[in-house]
Amino acid sequence: MPLLKTKAILDHATQNRYGVLAVNTFNFETIKWTVRAAELEKVPVIVQFYPGYDTFIPQEFITHMAKTTAKNACVPVAVHLDHSHSYEIAIDGIKNGFPSIMVDGSALPFKENVELTKAVVRTARVFDVDVEAELGHVGSGDNVNAMTNADLFTNPDEACDFARQTGCDILAIAVGNAHGPYAKTPNLDFDRIKAIRNAVDIPLVMHGSSGIPDEQMQEAARLGISKYNLATEYFKAYFNALQSGIAQGGTTDAHYLTTTRLEEPVVEFLRAKMRLMNPKGITLCTT
Repeated sequence: MPLLKTKAILDHATQNRYGVLAVNTFNFETIKWTVRAAELEKVPVIVQFYPGYDTFIPQEFITHMAKTTAKNACVPVAVHLDHSHSYEIAIDGIKNGFPSIMVDGSALPFKENVELTKAVVRTARVFDVDVEAELGHVGSGDNVNAMTNADLFTNPDEACDFARQTGCDILAIAVGNAHGPYAKTPNLDFDRIKAIRNAVDIPLVMHGSSGIPDEQMQEAARLGISKYNLATEYFKAYFNALQSGIAQGGTTDAHYLTTTRLEEPVVEFLRAKMRLMNPKGITLCTT
């Protein structure tokens, strides 16, 4: 199956009101398991990479592995670069072969965010690369203010203006979600999600999906958010599988055998998340 554009997958998800997992990866195994889970569930998925992990593995290694795995998959798979906090980081993602990138100017004033995003979009268009941007600031889950202060949330009117001025393809929004573990149970602002969905005609993104209650995740998808970034819970599932294997004496000093034994519990975790966000198993035809 050909590697799909992120926006193509998300446009379909938006129209059909289901969620697509965008899973942060950091090595071949985490890519392979993400795609395998999607194949078993027969649903689309997005493999993504956080640029801060490039001290662990070079971006060009990830893009080659992810795109090759995607092309050999039997379900729609897209490959995406997560938070780029500068023009240079975003453009490096394009140079390293990512078909889709995120530029995150959400910590900047509105006008500066617009200018940064516009500059990235202008360059990305030359290379036919999709651009995700962020408006409103998705902060850290250990800061309750980031989850509850509506002044940090996305303004629907500004979202419309931002999308029009920048020409971004995909928009990440702040509606009570946050990155990393949550200090308290999040309470998403569904009225705000509705208003933003009505104000813009591009796909919307939920960052910080780990730890949001299931019923809130499903309601957000029903209201029109289509991309759900998953990192914290995925890495925790990986760690828990490793820890459990060691505790049960099921590991070996051969690293590849130990890693292989992690596959099933991690894949099952991902499959459950995919069923949660796409309970009808909706996919798009690529032929």
